[in-house]
Amino acid sequence: MKKKILTVVLALAVLFSMTAILSGCGNEEKSTENKGKIILATTTSTKDSGLLDEILPVFEKKSGYTVDVVSVGSGEAMKMGENGEADVLLVHSPAAEKEYVDGGHADEDGRMDVMYNDFVVIGPEADPAGVSKNAQDDALAAFESIMENRQIFVSRADDSGTHKKELSIWEKAGLNPSGDWYIEAAAGMGDVITMTDEKAGYTLSDRATWLNVGGQTALKILCEKDPSGLLNNQYGVICVNPEKNENINHEGAKEFQEWLVSEDTQNLIGEYGVEEYGEALFVPNAK
Repeated sequence: MKKKILTVVLALAVLFSMTAILSGCGNEEKSTENKGKIILATTTSTKDSGLLDEILPVFEKKSGYTVDVVSVGSGEAMKMGENGEADVLLVHSPAAEKEYVDGGHADEDGRMDVMYNDFVVIGPEADPAGVSKNAQDDALAAFESIMENRQIFVSRADDSGTHKKELSIWEKAGLNPSGDWYIEAAAGMGDVITMTDEKAGYTLSDRATWLNVGGQTALKILCEKDPSGLLNNQYGVICVNPEKNENINHEGAKEFQEWLVSEDTQNLIGEYGVEEYGEALFVPNAK
């Protein structure tokens, strides 16, 4: 009889222990689930390059937040921030970002560097504008040659960081592009590269998107690595000012910002693209 009682007691003890363990596991999962969502407004290049598909699942699993990505030009992303329609921004238009922060649209930490790469001028292999021959590392000369020869140039024309960079190059060259040869696409980088390929024209692209989609085209890099630094492409992350409205998820945005500049995530960014393309698509440089 004593043995039977002892067996029952032991069985109950095991049952209670298993219940506690399972309950603890359930609570642990619950603590990393259903924490809500954050809205990330970001440039199309972070999406078209494939970077977000690579790193966001890591953040979502670690934090318990779901990230809703709105992929637009940097200018439009910052407008969303100004209007309180996003929680955090990942953009690449430093001058405009400074204006955004100075305008009081960011939280108390302002803007943080995340990563950089560069822009490249791409065009058809035949290169009727002679860019690769006469301006392979001179962006101003490349744009001048394209305009002088009235070769098709496809502009993002979407107030993105790439579009702003393109406009700044025309301005520095003292040129005002217009005419049938200058096409304003009002589209993202991936679509613009496709359009440029179809028209055997030229365009300005961030290197990451080019590496991700350029292999599907007959285009090639014709101008790059301008020693003046004119083609540099820096990205920053900004939490939207939570005083915009009560719907801003500042806690989630802050966790995302801190995660993005952390050592582990910076390593993830630095590794992205190396295996497939032989080089990193972005160089991490968070301070």
